[in-house]
Amino acid sequence: MSDVIVIGGGPAGMMAAGTAAERKREVILFEKNKKLGKKLYITGKGRCNLTNKSDVKNLLDHVVNNSSFLYSAFYTMDSQRLITFFEDLGLKTKVERGRRVFPESDKASDVNKVLKNYLRQNEVKIIHKEIIDIISKNNKVVKVLTADQQEYKCNSLILAAGGSTYQATGSTGQAYEMAEKQGHEIKELYPSLVGLDLYESYETKHLEGLSLKLVKIKIKTSSNEVLYQNFGDLIFTDTGVSGPIILSASSHFKKIKDKNYILSIDLKPGLDKNKLDKRLQRDFNRYANKDFKNSLDDLLPQKIIPIFLKRIGIDLRKKVNQITQEERQKIISLFKQFNFTIRDYSAFDQAIITSGGVNVDQINPQTMESKIIEGLYFAGEIIDVDALTGGYNLQIAFSTGYLAGLNC
Repeated sequence: MSDVIVIGGGPAGMMAAGTAAERKREVILFEKNKKLGKKLYITGKGRCNLTNKSDVKNLLDHVVNNSSFLYSAFYTMDSQRLITFFEDLGLKTKVERGRRVFPESDKASDVNKVLKNYLRQNEVKIIHKEIIDIISKNNKVVKVLTADQQEYKCNSLILAAGGSTYQATGSTGQAYEMAEKQGHEIKELYPSLVGLDLYESYETKHLEGLSLKLVKIKIKTSSNEVLYQNFGDLIFTDTGVSGPIILSASSHFKKIKDKNYILSIDLKPGLDKNKLDKRLQRDFNRYANKDFKNSLDDLLPQKIIPIFLKRIGIDLRKKVNQITQEERQKIISLFKQFNFTIRDYSAFDQAIITSGGVNVDQINPQTMESKIIEGLYFAGEIIDVDALTGGYNLQIAFSTGYLAGLNC
């Protein structure tokens, strides 16, 4: 019989286990992978964006789903306290653009190293086995069952086994089934912080790898309602688009199929239509005797020009000095609204996080304990909360893990 069992050796699970053990609780951490923190190794492109150095209001403002639920978690373990926590463990950190916090070494492996040392120092027992079932009696957790049919009894259990993204790291979504079996509602799961597949993949496959810097995008409905807009960088893939601004956009709308959402790209956000018209006229004067197809080199990346020209519908061999004002306005409109139709999210296993999960109405936000099953706690991605890129999702994992470990 142990005091606490933690299922999941990711950031939330390790934080929860270490925090509980610091309180002199006897803790067993179960992780089915051979290594702890497998997903941490690939966060922030292998650099691990630990958090965002900002106040609680800013943290909450960047949570897309159920932000109010995280009020207690963020105030108990805010970003500054998290930074101090890691630095006290010997991990030096640095702050980069957008207040993103990284290990000074730029190595996610160093984050894993200090967390594992934290567990070792507090005598957390680590068992590399898969938990396949949680067993409760009279609405109270009593034990867990492993894949090899071994039972482990406990007084409290923290379920921190992740979501359904990056399944190669072990986040297969099985934890949702265990929570549901204990009476918890699982809000519909969606990939979040993920690329978008477009119906115009016949175009994007020719643009694959092309990065557009500081463009403005809008996600609109077929009735022109704007769901999301922002400036940033995007990159074309063989099936659509990805990149920082697209990942953030993906968090702002659900159920893409049959909605006819439009991705509208402003290729020249720094120029309004009048300024862009003057710029075009200058270029056209310079290239007056050239074919129209050779007139846009100064305004667009080479890779995108053939598609841009095809959409315009102007004879490519037409001389620039023969372009009419009406045709010029058509060109300007395409610069400001280079549109695509969104078909779906990219594959679930390409998403950074899962949106959806255990209904927050069934979890006590001050302790992370289930309101249904006594002694059952939740932490991390399994909960129906998610945020934008920039360190916010790892902050959620660490804050909820800490709060669960503090109260179990």
